[in-house]
Parts: sequence; C-alpha cells; structure tokens
Amino acid sequence: QVQLVESGGGWIQPGGSLRLSCAASGFSLSVFGVRWHRQAPGKERELVATILATGSTNYVNSVKGRFTISRDNARNTVYLQMTSLKPDDTAVYYCNAHPYGIDSWGKGTLVTVSA
Repeated sequence: QVQLVESGGGWIQPGGSLRLSCAASGFSLSVFGVRWHRQAPGKERELVATILATGSTNYVNSVKGRFTISRDNARNTVYLQMTSLKPDDTAVYYCNAHPYGIDSWGKGTLVTVSA
C-alpha cells in the first residue's frame, strides 16, 4: 500500500528553522519524484519544492535560498529544510508523489510562524 506520512511541523518564531520529513512506504522515493506543497489559511494550495528521481530540485521563487529539499534513500524519506522562516510561510505542508500512476498525498503537517 502506497503511503506518505509528514512530520516535523510546529510553531516557530520568525527567522527560525524547521525540518519537515516525508516518509514513504509501498514504493521507493528514489525512483519517483516528490513534491512539497503548502496551503495557507484561505489560500490555494501551492507547489513549494520538487525533487526528481535524478536528484534535480526546483523551488517556488518565494522560498528560493531559504528552503532545501533533499532525499535519504536508505530511510526512504524526503526532507524539507526551512530556514529564515516568515509569517507568510505559515501553512499546512503536504508531500506528494505519483508512484505507479497513483496520485498519493500525505495528511499534512502544520507550520505556524509567529512571534
């Protein structure tokens, strides 16, 4: 069974850092691309970062230079390291993959950036 489980969210002050994790089961993350999305209150869900099977990465402009997506093949986990966090980064963060044509999403982890 394909499953994605996010963790690592929480409350953090502006300027702080958090690392989110996306653990996969039922398929290998090293074979399929993985995306981190986020949805802020009252806003559309947006794509934040992507890591392809090749290891190539892409980021939305608003997080470039602050967020880093990476993958640990041994742990079958993708991470999103977030630094210099801003209140605008407050959102539920979801990881997403399409193994075997199955559009798979985790349940999300909430990140709150506030003083």
